[in-house]
Amino acid sequence: MFTQVVGKTHKGRNGINKRHLASLFMALVFTAMIYPQQTHAQLTGTMEADIPFQFHAGNTKLPAGKYLIRMLDDSNLTLIELSKPDGSVAVLLQVRDAEANSTPRKSELVFNRYGDHYFLEKLFDEGQSSGSQVLESSYEKRLGRASAEAQEHVPAHRAQSPSGN
Repeated sequence: MFTQVVGKTHKGRNGINKRHLASLFMALVFTAMIYPQQTHAQLTGTMEADIPFQFHAGNTKLPAGKYLIRMLDDSNLTLIELSKPDGSVAVLLQVRDAEANSTPRKSELVFNRYGDHYFLEKLFDEGQSSGSQVLESSYEKRLGRASAEAQEHVPAHRAQSPSGN
């Protein structure tokens, strides 16, 4: 008799747990439908920045100077091109979504600094908390383990089209 009561109680708990799980699942589905998915803003158009120091972008070391930055249209928002205005230097960088700690008031490039080595890390458009993060190179990983990290923020702005529009 005692085993029959215990068996019934155990069955009752499983029924309650299954109902709770089903209710929780339905609540999650409902919540996902109510709140729109966050869209990740990526760089739009072309940005221009004057970078005052030599830096690494991916596996490439680049000199200080003016650069144009643009998302490649056919890359599913995973590749950006960093180039000199005269076309003398061009680098493709693989990127992923990034979130700023606070929404930047101006477009900016964020660099990690290890001693006197700078690495392009993130890019943000003015007023967008979502941006792009450059995938870390193996060289940056090695340097990062060996030294303390700091960050430098370099302002950027919309590049003017060649016709001045």
